Order: sequence, then C-alpha cells, then structure tokens
Amino acid sequence: MTARRASIRREIRIACPAAAVWEVVGDPARLAQWWPGVAGVEVADGVRTVTTSAGLAIAEEIVTLDPLQRRFQYRIRGGLVSEHLSTVDVIDLGESTSLAVYSVDAVPATMALVIGGAGWGALEELKRLLEQGPSSGREER
Repeated sequence: MTARRASIRREIRIACPAAAVWEVVGDPARLAQWWPGVAGVEVADGVRTVTTSAGLAIAEEIVTLDPLQRRFQYRIRGGLVSEHLSTVDVIDLGESTSLAVYSVDAVPATMALVIGGAGWGALEELKRLLEQGPSSGREER
C-alpha cells in the first residue's frame, strides 16, 4: 500500500505592508521569531537547520527564496516524511495590508496535517508579531 499525499493551505490577513511581512518571512534565519516551538535556526549552504524546543534538529533544503514574488519554499528531507514541500507566500493587498499564505504538500498525508497545523500557529504568531510588536507576548530571539 502506498502512502497517501495531502495538501494543506492556511492564510491570514496582516495589517502590515507586504515588504515588512517579507522582511521577516524572507529571512530564513528569523524563523524562531514567528514559528512556535522553534528554539534555534542555523542557515548555511542552502540548508536551514531548525532546532525545536524539544531538541530535535530538522534539516530543511531552501528551494525558493524569491523577493520579487515574495515566495519562500523549503523541503524537509527524511525523518517522518517521505516527500515534503512547504511554501510561504506574502501577497500585497494594498493599503498597508498583506495576506500571508502557508501551504504544505507531504507524504504521508498525516504529516501534512501536522505541519499544516503548526503552520497555522506560525501565521497567527507572525500576525501578532507584526501588528503588535515583539514585546506583547513571546520574546524576540
């Protein structure tokens, strides 16, 4: 029996210009500021290594980092996923408002649900960080 694939997409409207949202999202090293459960990040040679609060290190291949389209894509290799691609898009809605979109495609399908759920929490934290500033909850790292 082959593992099933799933795709999940989450989006959130942020009262902040797209350039300011991209400044955070488009810097792979800043993930710990807006992704709950991330304790540390190292970026080298096209790979972002994320260390979770539980101490798990996850290597992510940076696939796309496009400031013109405001698109960031990464791929987790190995671990609990046999295939994975996540995408973060920042869309300018005008009038200092943006749409941040997080999508994930993964095999097995259950991992898309897990990663997509974490992505929703990250989008909510990104919104909070940008609309209210770093001092209103989580510490800036």
